[in-house]
Amino acid sequence: MSRTIDSHQHYWKLDRGDYGWLTPEAGPILYRDYAPGDLEPELERAGFQRTIVVQAAQTHAETDYMLELADHSESIAGVVGWLDFQAPDWRSALERFHANPKFVGIRVMIQEMEDASEVLQPYSVEALQVLADIGLPVDLVMRAHQLPETIELLKRVPGLRAVIDHIGKPQIAQGIFEPWASQIKELADSNPGLYCKLSGLLTEADHQSWQPEQFTAYVRHVVECFGIERVMFGSDWPVCLLAGSYEDVRSVLRAALPEALTEQQLAAVYGDNAAAFYKLPAE
Repeated sequence: MSRTIDSHQHYWKLDRGDYGWLTPEAGPILYRDYAPGDLEPELERAGFQRTIVVQAAQTHAETDYMLELADHSESIAGVVGWLDFQAPDWRSALERFHANPKFVGIRVMIQEMEDASEVLQPYSVEALQVLADIGLPVDLVMRAHQLPETIELLKRVPGLRAVIDHIGKPQIAQGIFEPWASQIKELADSNPGLYCKLSGLLTEADHQSWQPEQFTAYVRHVVECFGIERVMFGSDWPVCLLAGSYEDVRSVLRAALPEALTEQQLAAVYGDNAAAFYKLPAE
């Protein structure tokens, strides 16, 4: 039976103190707490049953916080946390996270690296090889100009069970297609186990003046490269609220997807692929 799953959203609580990027300068939309009770009405209206909540702070403590939220929220199907590969205790942190059945993976924040080649350092490659060996899902988030380092990373850790977040953050606002398009194709062709999230689209366009047709070429290119069986819907809520509503995100993607998809293919995009990638238990 198909499941509707939003594969990418966030919760945070400002007074926890580990969201360094969340300051009053981020604006009133983001600079406030977000909890499951804020999103669940939107999920119900949009017809989504569950979500994957993804890290928003580079601390082990935030992963523990998200797992605690998941323990008390039926709508959270899984938690994608974070690991400090330079910390001497990262393996024990991983073991602790793994004890919770809702822990489904970690995210590597290439976009936050001043030099993206940091992800290619021996400590990083060795840690990711450990995760590849145990089959742990890994989200990779990068900006379009960091795709070359991402390509090299997956050459060095070819067995990594990975997903590209936010279609690799192309410069949609500027209408720039290359070299993003060629690099996405290289990633998809060279890594048959790699997935891609159809997420974060609106915030890569002009927040005030985007038009639905701006996204079509980008989305269809990703689907052509990865195939319908390796892409998944993600709202990137509440970050998406900078540019549009939850319904805007959903309707923009639906319009941008290839025409004449079957019900089975749509079910794959809107939940089944996420369930398979994150190895969610059957319901």
